[in-house]
Amino acid sequence: MSSKQGAAQGMPDVDRVAANRAAVEARRARAELKRRLRGGEVSPLRVLEQSLVPGDIAATLRITDYLLSFPAIGSVKAERIRQKLEISDRKRLGGLGKLQRQRLEAFVRDRIGAPESGERPPLTVLAGPTAVGKGTVAAYIREHYPEVRLSVSATTRAPRPGEHEGEHYFFVDDEGFDRMLASGDLLEWATVHNKFRYGTPRGPVVEAAERGEPMLLEIDLQGARQVRASMPEARLVFLAPPSWDELVSRLVGRGTEGAEERARRLETAKVELASASEFDEIIVNDEVPRAAARLVALMRGERPEGG
Repeated sequence: MSSKQGAAQGMPDVDRVAANRAAVEARRARAELKRRLRGGEVSPLRVLEQSLVPGDIAATLRITDYLLSFPAIGSVKAERIRQKLEISDRKRLGGLGKLQRQRLEAFVRDRIGAPESGERPPLTVLAGPTAVGKGTVAAYIREHYPEVRLSVSATTRAPRPGEHEGEHYFFVDDEGFDRMLASGDLLEWATVHNKFRYGTPRGPVVEAAERGEPMLLEIDLQGARQVRASMPEARLVFLAPPSWDELVSRLVGRGTEGAEERARRLETAKVELASASEFDEIIVNDEVPRAAARLVALMRGERPEGG
């Protein structure tokens, strides 16, 4: 009896059933992804970006299956392309090295005619799962990239010691907030802790765009979806962790939540990670300075180095 067979026989029935069910679902999800790729329902660049997100089905797609999804590429041509890219046939998209990913992305962009850079967006929205480091990346950009403006929210709560109007928040009363809502002056808004309201004023964003100043809004996923609806030309960037284990480590390491709250936030993070496909770009927060540099490059209309 092999060690693998022994391990399988030693696995409790409920675990074995769950593992088999998960494997079947994964195969179905990959088959559906390949169908959508071949049918042009999803961009190959989008799939390549999604493969950076821990747990995304795109990460499990084999390089050969990915190449075969392109029109006019059969087995022989796919093999030739793969060898030219110096990628093993056993590699999956999520396991590509940095240089392999760069070579593959260059091939894909050339194949589909996608440009290496784009226009500067009027607003860049940074969102992602809990504990991924959105605030840390935004703070780094504030300190090291003075040309980038960070969006200032409006709030109905009173200023705290040291907070200044227009710098930390725009402080308004409930009637003022209601007027902003009624006149469409907010890109997004939410009530926090069932008490105070917060929102993103549209005016400063439009004014910054007219002056050619890059503006960043760091916000949660629900707010990002509201911005998408109210300002479709905004660019939404999803900040992803290097791995699920790293996300757990960051949440535990900051020590601001109890065990029950951490468990709740981690369950929420699983759902939040699945929303990456809604975003225009995905940046992995492996190191804060690198993630910030990639984000600023996108804001400048450049193509950032790496994923």
